[in-house]
Amino acid sequence: MSDLQETSHMAPAVSALEERLGYRFHDRELLTRALTHRSYVNEHEGEGYTHNESLEFLGDAVLGFVVSARICRRFPDLNEGELSKIKAYLVSAVNLFLLAEDIHLGEFLRLSRGEEKTGGRKKRAILVDAYEAVIGAVYLDGGVEAATAFVETHVGPLLEALDVRELTYGDYKSSLQEQLHDLGYPEPVYRVIDEVGPDHKKTFVVEVLIRDQVVAQASGRTKKEAQQAAARRALEALPGIRA
Repeated sequence: MSDLQETSHMAPAVSALEERLGYRFHDRELLTRALTHRSYVNEHEGEGYTHNESLEFLGDAVLGFVVSARICRRFPDLNEGELSKIKAYLVSAVNLFLLAEDIHLGEFLRLSRGEEKTGGRKKRAILVDAYEAVIGAVYLDGGVEAATAFVETHVGPLLEALDVRELTYGDYKSSLQEQLHDLGYPEPVYRVIDEVGPDHKKTFVVEVLIRDQVVAQASGRTKKEAQQAAARRALEALPGIRA
């Protein structure tokens, strides 16, 4: 069965995903290909299927372009380094994984039986690649305007909720979370253990726990600032934790 034949067979599922994406494909075969993992193609060798890696490559470039344009318009006075931090945050694997989970993208993936058994529908790398592949598919199907609208609809809320000052200061919490995920560790836990000083000039003391162990402690004028400082110290301690 080819991709085109399979697309017709998958029509109800594809239609349900289109509702969640907020975009209707003219060529649904593109969406079907975006959902096809290499393992599925390998398992059905010779049956005419195409995996999503070229679409993922394209989608990554389109995402970067659209996000860069958006933040340049939004923050014309920021320097290149600050803009780069904002872009890196918005297109980070952590955020793309959350966006993919939000639309339950894993439910629609085509995986090999082996990937299915090992939880491929919830693996961050697979979901992030598939999400970028969907962006590439939208671009090929509807052009730059459709891709721009898609990215701004899905990524836009992240930008609106962004604390630019905190991020440009250094988003150590996201960096720590990503590195722990890559190591197969659970997410860090931040705990306020003390509040010092009067209400108008309070200092918060925060500790960060990894696998129920306190690995770093720091203080700040706000809880967020103290968490960022604690995360930075945890990152410095990570090589020892990993060992």
